[in-house]
Amino acid sequence: MFLYTFEQMAKKRMSKSKPGNRILHKISAIISRILIWFILVSFLWVLAYRFINPPITLLMITRNIERKSEGQSFKLEKEWVDFDQISKNMKLAAVCAEDQKFLKHMGFDVKAISNAFKSNEHGKSIKGGSTITQQTAKNVFLWPGRSWLRKGFEAYFTLLIEILWSKERILEVYLNVIEMGDGIYGTEAAAQAYYNKSSSKLTRSQAAMIAACFPNPLRWTPLKPTRYIRHKQQLILRNMRRLPLEYKQIP
Repeated sequence: MFLYTFEQMAKKRMSKSKPGNRILHKISAIISRILIWFILVSFLWVLAYRFINPPITLLMITRNIERKSEGQSFKLEKEWVDFDQISKNMKLAAVCAEDQKFLKHMGFDVKAISNAFKSNEHGKSIKGGSTITQQTAKNVFLWPGRSWLRKGFEAYFTLLIEILWSKERILEVYLNVIEMGDGIYGTEAAAQAYYNKSSSKLTRSQAAMIAACFPNPLRWTPLKPTRYIRHKQQLILRNMRRLPLEYKQIP
């Protein structure tokens, strides 16, 4: 009897509620469902890529659409290689060039982000503070471009990657999917294109040259390095020699 009376009271309250409140309630319920499904799907997606190699990325698709719109043919040179098949020189060069605190942080280098923000705020050349994990997140799971929305998704996927993947897996995926030239993706394709050899055979100098071109591989190439790129190569080589012991133990 009590339950029946309670249901009647609830129905009366609902019927007396304003139409606007009912619409707001429905909207919030829909948003909640979407958020729950997004978290579930993204968690499973990132977890799956801990064991499954990403077959393609949105950047690869976008680049080929751009090529087609310019009247060029499709180009997608990539070949997945396992972590232990990548030259140790290439692993160290990537860390020295992009993220020297890679083994110590949980996906974000707060000091680098702060320095980049201050530099950009004062009107200097635009700099990023992205770690290798952040770059992996945006390369594997997100679309090309810059926006606050994308940055928000990048931070979310970065945390998931750090929680679900090992540092070894992060570096393996990073070195297999990032853009390293026009239609060239991953260290194996880059090694073949620029030095006609397997990525496992890259020398320290060659690995440092490839890593020096990471920020803009469509502008810079190891085949015709500018004075600036050669300078960066030397800085990377110097950092490779000065790396702490834990980095030198990367297999």
